Amino acid sequence: MKDLLQKYSIYIYVIVPVLIAIWPALVLAMYLPSAQEKLNDDISAYTDANDIMLDILLLAPERVEPEDPGKEKIEFSYDNVVVEVAASCGIHPTQCKWNTGPINDLKGSKTQTASVTLSKIDITSFAKFLSVIQSSWPKLVCNKVKLTRKPNTPDEWDIIIEFKYFYTASD
Repeated sequence: MKDLLQKYSIYIYVIVPVLIAIWPALVLAMYLPSAQEKLNDDISAYTDANDIMLDILLLAPERVEPEDPGKEKIEFSYDNVVVEVAASCGIHPTQCKWNTGPINDLKGSKTQTASVTLSKIDITSFAKFLSVIQSSWPKLVCNKVKLTRKPNTPDEWDIIIEFKYFYTASD
């Protein structure tokens, strides 16, 4: 019996205090850095989201305000949208042409396609145009982009973009 008691006393008086002493070191060495890394990731995601929200507020403040039931809804039209977005991206109207297709009604779902041609555009203006138009109109999908570089120029492109807009019942 004494032998058994001595055996357990080693566990109680030696091993348990050692484990208790190791626990803070384990927390400091392993868990705290990973928690700090997760916190930094969360802070980074918050700042990115904050920047996006500020961009939305600057580009389209009407999207932030609550819907007024008496207010007329803005109807989607390629004619208005392309001109407005091109102007906001610094693209001259002579550099932008578009052709729209008819509104197709298939199984109760309305869609309309369009082909937008941007001539003699630098790549950053195109990227901004595509980003702004798609973030402003979430139901507008870019199906195809064709980039043709102008010869003997470092950053001048002819670009053809094919869009498809999906109308909803409220449109």
